[in-house]
Amino acid sequence: MFANVKLDEKGQFIPIFEANMSYMDFSINQIKFSKTHNEDFYKTLRKRVLEYFKDQNKSRFANTNMVLKTIFMCALYLVPFTFVFLSDSVWINLILWSVMGFGMAGIGLSIMHDANHGAYSKHQWINKTLGHIIVAVGGNDVNWRIQHNVLHHTYTNVTGMDEDIEIGGIMRFSPHTERKKGHKYQHIYAWFLYSMMTMMWFTVKDYTQLTRYKKKNLLVTQKVQYGSMLFKIILSKAAYGFVFLVAPMIWSPASWWVILIGFVIMQMIAGLVLSAIFQPAHVVPSSNYPMPDESGNIEADWAVSQLYNTANFAPGAKLFSWYVGGLNYQVEHHLFPNICHIHYDKLSKIVRETAEEFNLPYNSFKTFGQALKEHGKMLYNLGNFDNAAALH
Repeated sequence: MFANVKLDEKGQFIPIFEANMSYMDFSINQIKFSKTHNEDFYKTLRKRVLEYFKDQNKSRFANTNMVLKTIFMCALYLVPFTFVFLSDSVWINLILWSVMGFGMAGIGLSIMHDANHGAYSKHQWINKTLGHIIVAVGGNDVNWRIQHNVLHHTYTNVTGMDEDIEIGGIMRFSPHTERKKGHKYQHIYAWFLYSMMTMMWFTVKDYTQLTRYKKKNLLVTQKVQYGSMLFKIILSKAAYGFVFLVAPMIWSPASWWVILIGFVIMQMIAGLVLSAIFQPAHVVPSSNYPMPDESGNIEADWAVSQLYNTANFAPGAKLFSWYVGGLNYQVEHHLFPNICHIHYDKLSKIVRETAEEFNLPYNSFKTFGQALKEHGKMLYNLGNFDNAAALH
């Protein structure tokens, strides 16, 4: 059962739950969210959100400012790259690669993310085209949509289903997984691992994900074949590696080792920025980490589960919100992932008031620093305590 959100024939926002596929190591093949637990919350909320767009005579997709941001983020990534071929200065090159790291993260947060949710444009060919831009930052759009849209957005913080809280044992992101001896230090070493995120995209992650998704029969959610996807991944990785690493080593006047160090710095900055935005939205003390019962039932409506397992941060920081693609409004994003992030600020008031009306949580940290602090606290607790009650 996979969830997303779309407009029905009456123009109302509804979640999509599609064909069941086993992903968990349970004796079940379907996870079911409750249809009788606060189900009126989302019905009321999506009606109010629809009324907002109607009253304001606005499209839920991108506007001119979003297009200008797209141009800026691409320029922040590509313009410094052109100057890499013109300078032999070590420090200038390292500064250029550092700027590229922020541009790389900006593309992922502000462009690729909306496009792969179908939220950038009403024209799917535009969403598809801009969604492919992830290839230019070392990733793969198909794997990303499976991990993020299909698994993370449907089963947010459900252990064994949401891959965003599954890192193969090197870290513990869920109270329902085994705590190992080394986890007691994860609040310290996590930040280095976070900085390796995009480097993992470029090297091994897409290959291991593709194989895993084939075994789990998840490739059908994107209507792709394993063989063709493997070829595309190999080809795209080779092209990315040649353009952004080999070519500068050959044609830049800077030494090859300067290029290599700069490339790694770019990856580390991008990985750290991306992780620092996504992780504090879910791995925090306010999250409740739902687990299905023996029949696969989760005792919460899908939308209500999003409220319990998602948190906003820095809602008043407009420039920060602009750069991170509105993903400091993670609650709004999880409830309406196919609405362009430029609208989240306005929608947040509607969502907060509706949640309070239904006596439901609306988790929000006042600052980004506070969110990072709470995430660090959660990492420490998960690494040092087995008792779930001690984690909050």
